[in-house]
Amino acid sequence: MNVAAASEIAPAIEKAAKAWVDGGAQADGVCVAVNVVQQEPVDVAAVVAGKHGVALAGVGLANGTATMPDVWVPDSSTWLLRLTSAAQGFSPSNGQSIARSPVVVAMPEPVAQQIGWPQKKISWLDLLGQLTTGTSIKPGIVEPTRDAAGLSGLLALGAQAGTLGAQAQSAQTAVLRALASGKSALREDLLAKFPRSTDPASIAQALSVAPLSEEDVVQYNSTKPPIPLAALYLEPAPTSLDYPYAVMPGTDPMKAKAAEGLFRVLTAKDFKNDLGAQHLRAADGTWGDGFEAPAGAPSPAGTPQVTKSADSGGTAAGSADPAVVNTTLATWTAVTLPARMLAVIDISGTMGGKVPSAGNATRMKLTQQAATRGLGLFSDDWAVGLWVFSSNLGGGKDYKELVPIQPVSSGRSALLGQLGAIQPKKGGDTGLYDTILAAYKNVQKGWQSGRVNSIVMLTDGIGNDDPDGGISQAGLLRELNSIKDKSKPVQLIIIGLGDEVNRGPLDQITKVTGGGVFVAKDPAKIGEIFLQAISRRPNTN
Repeated sequence: MNVAAASEIAPAIEKAAKAWVDGGAQADGVCVAVNVVQQEPVDVAAVVAGKHGVALAGVGLANGTATMPDVWVPDSSTWLLRLTSAAQGFSPSNGQSIARSPVVVAMPEPVAQQIGWPQKKISWLDLLGQLTTGTSIKPGIVEPTRDAAGLSGLLALGAQAGTLGAQAQSAQTAVLRALASGKSALREDLLAKFPRSTDPASIAQALSVAPLSEEDVVQYNSTKPPIPLAALYLEPAPTSLDYPYAVMPGTDPMKAKAAEGLFRVLTAKDFKNDLGAQHLRAADGTWGDGFEAPAGAPSPAGTPQVTKSADSGGTAAGSADPAVVNTTLATWTAVTLPARMLAVIDISGTMGGKVPSAGNATRMKLTQQAATRGLGLFSDDWAVGLWVFSSNLGGGKDYKELVPIQPVSSGRSALLGQLGAIQPKKGGDTGLYDTILAAYKNVQKGWQSGRVNSIVMLTDGIGNDDPDGGISQAGLLRELNSIKDKSKPVQLIIIGLGDEVNRGPLDQITKVTGGGVFVAKDPAKIGEIFLQAISRRPNTN
């Protein structure tokens, strides 16, 4: 039986499994051998996603070294949650937690002392204030699309910023940008940014705060660094790393039987001490022998695992909501991945239609709101332009440029002003194909390396509806195939509004260009779909 486990818990599993095998482990009378391999959760997630033909934001393709195990013990149920929400055929069994590591706010002790630790109980509002208005705090985070502790911290900070009423959106954006300024692709790289000298200048220039697991902090401090890290246990606690024991779908029945036996071993009392030696707590949040608790660490600590009902397959999942996770990661990607983008908005007559599920706001109004919120997330590093399209918009064209692609740093006001002034054209049709070709040529002409060059088109049309004829779908496909340049890719993202969108022809077009089609069957959900679409852009060109 092959077990893939997160690196920090793998030694404890291997020790317990060896004792079980040496004692004559059997499954229905058959001897069992257990092979435990350390695999980063993101690498196994990439394998699972690839097998099911889906993509997780920020995860990318499998690295070629990870393989599909019989049992997977990632560091967090959020991996299972993200995969099950993306891939309908992925339904692992068991999924119960076998360990826990609370997610804490890690600070060098001198920095923590400056804000009142350990005497003062630090609140989320204290931290938010430091992140959004202070200048002495240098925050960091491990890329949350690829790291469960980073994701947990991001979710917690975002939720707290969301409680600030009218200032919620600006606070959330400020937090994301502050964290992004110090993000690291790997946990080891982030930890290396903490101060390595007691010199005040070194402390001031180094990383001063980051969401990490308690295990990260204990392991870091065990190396006796010049400046230890303080672990701040804020309330409400972020979602803990909960180490679910997931038996993968399709596992051989005999191996699945063996997996049941190993699970019993890993939930026995003795296993708590094996976990303690690896700086981990038991699943109930208490610790065993050998655990070196950080100063002020409560026991128990962290969030318990929340188990789904039996009718959902009996698989345990973390307390995070999959919709919230997906939206948070989409927003993070939109904020942190600078791009060169042309937004193309449908102003045909049907965009004036009302949407009952959104208080009878028009489709045009909802589209404007989604685009405006998106623009608010984009940093000054972005370059954005704005077109509208319908039919006969002047000069024999079905499209019109309102703002050329330019840095958001100088064009934000113009973009906001033009967005707010857009109105549907009464009786206007949908010159979709001519507009796609013109937009593609425009973005390709000004293509820039080091950015995601893309077109984001928002339309409620059922397809091309051009009274003057224009290019056909077959003609458009031929043109796109002839002008596309693999060395200068331009992604076309089409967001369709309503349940009449005919996505078949649109899928054929984006298959040529790259990108994808996203349909908001309920136009009131366009904001969520917009963020999801932006987050699916490739990370590199």
